[in-house]
Amino acid sequence: MTNFYFIINIIQIIGKKTVFLIIHIGKSGILLINIVTSNMNLKKNSRNFIKQFYIMGFLSLGIIIISSLFIGMVVGLQGYYILQKFGTEEVIGQMISLTIIRELGPVMSALLFVGRTGASLAAEICLMKNTDQMLAIENMGIDPIGKIITPKFWAGLISMIILAIIFIVMAIIGSYISTVLWLKCDNNIFWSSITENIDFKIDIINSIIKSSIFGFVIIWVALFQGINSKTTIEGIIISTTNTVVYSTFIILIINFFLTSLMFNWI
Repeated sequence: MTNFYFIINIIQIIGKKTVFLIIHIGKSGILLINIVTSNMNLKKNSRNFIKQFYIMGFLSLGIIIISSLFIGMVVGLQGYYILQKFGTEEVIGQMISLTIIRELGPVMSALLFVGRTGASLAAEICLMKNTDQMLAIENMGIDPIGKIITPKFWAGLISMIILAIIFIVMAIIGSYISTVLWLKCDNNIFWSSITENIDFKIDIINSIIKSSIFGFVIIWVALFQGINSKTTIEGIIISTTNTVVYSTFIILIINFFLTSLMFNWI
């Protein structure tokens, strides 16, 4: 009898979690539809859009540039020592560039972006909700989605794409510093192996597509967590934590399937 009640409790817990998940998926879908279909007057909201682009994009440049430089340097060092064992140092540029452009660039820039911008965006929306700023705007007859949420969404999406491109460029420069300037690899071989083996459509375009999808996920999750947070300090903490955790898991899962599809591995 005890085992029977235990099983019933497990089923109830699973049911509640499932219903909770379905409700939140529905709410997030409705939010996304409202954002995409909202009438954002770019002329009136241009200053707000530029401000959000500055906050999300420009202020994230520091961590992106520094991180990408050192990540590129480490990839260069590790790649060189591995290839040196097999006497194939001449493909170091190809290996580094493909690794950075296809995987490290989009993924690492997205993870840095969610930690720097996603969490702060969720906290900002939480604070606006807790201080009734969203309600005040709505009472003035202004759509808070079009006025506040939509500019943040598009500014964040564009910022993510640009930051990912900057990350890739700086990471390749970092690998050049560690392999050519430090380990004295041949400069011409390094660059020629990159230019001869990088396909613009397969590598560059797919990398940009990845970054745009990752940015879409990060901003969407951050805005949803902020809007649906509890109006308490604990609510802010939970929403910012959930933004980072959920976005990270989704990015890593999506990256696997995107890589498989883009490079014809499935």
